[in-house]
Amino acid sequence: MKEITNLLVAVCLLTTGSFAYAGELNIAAASDLSFAMTELAANYEMETGTTVKVTSGSSGNFFSQIQNGAPFDLFFAADIDFPKKLEAGGLGEPGTLYQYATGKIVIWVPAGSELDVSKGLPVLLDPGVRKIAIANPQHAPYGRAAVAAMTKQGIYQKLTNKLVFGENVSQAAQFVESGNAEVGIIALSLALAPAMAGRGRYFEVPQEMYTPLDQGAIVIKASHNKQEAKRFLEYLKKPQSVAVMQRYGFKLNGAQERK
Repeated sequence: MKEITNLLVAVCLLTTGSFAYAGELNIAAASDLSFAMTELAANYEMETGTTVKVTSGSSGNFFSQIQNGAPFDLFFAADIDFPKKLEAGGLGEPGTLYQYATGKIVIWVPAGSELDVSKGLPVLLDPGVRKIAIANPQHAPYGRAAVAAMTKQGIYQKLTNKLVFGENVSQAAQFVESGNAEVGIIALSLALAPAMAGRGRYFEVPQEMYTPLDQGAIVIKASHNKQEAKRFLEYLKKPQSVAVMQRYGFKLNGAQERK
């Protein structure tokens, strides 16, 4: 009996100590976060004992899924508009909307490509370019940014028949990696990821060529784990989390960077 009592005490100490937040979080994350969020989730699990399940995809598709009751606790979009719409529609937890970063787009080619990406957007007019991969602009903010940049450059109409659309920006990158497109306009965060950094070259598209990709997150109102979701958002503001996001090329606001 004494042994059982001691075991119960030990369990209680564990559940009120370093594993006080143990549970599970289901996160819907825009695909530009594929690598960064995997790293952040693993770090959070180690620190808190909470299991973090990350599903990557296009922001627009996640928005629709959440509207239809998909069981996510947190939504990290590739823009701020989708989370704002969830908040306005009563599907986001009040007071949890948070702009966590600003993303950037780049022109990316495989390492063996003869294309000179330092030319910037005009390189897309090269005769050797038959296919250009971008995320589907109908539901992917990075796809809309790519279209905006080409339009600003005055070359979009000349390239419409060469565009191939990935379901999200990660798939657009895969099209280029696999040789199904000669060049892609993808997220800087993907180009900097260790899995891709040695496989290609990139040119950062000037910010003035497209509307800033201010990216927002929000806790889902229907979540059964709201407190844990809020803690994860707070975790992103810690210096070690800020450093991870910056390493993947995300721009953070001044207050975050100073922490």
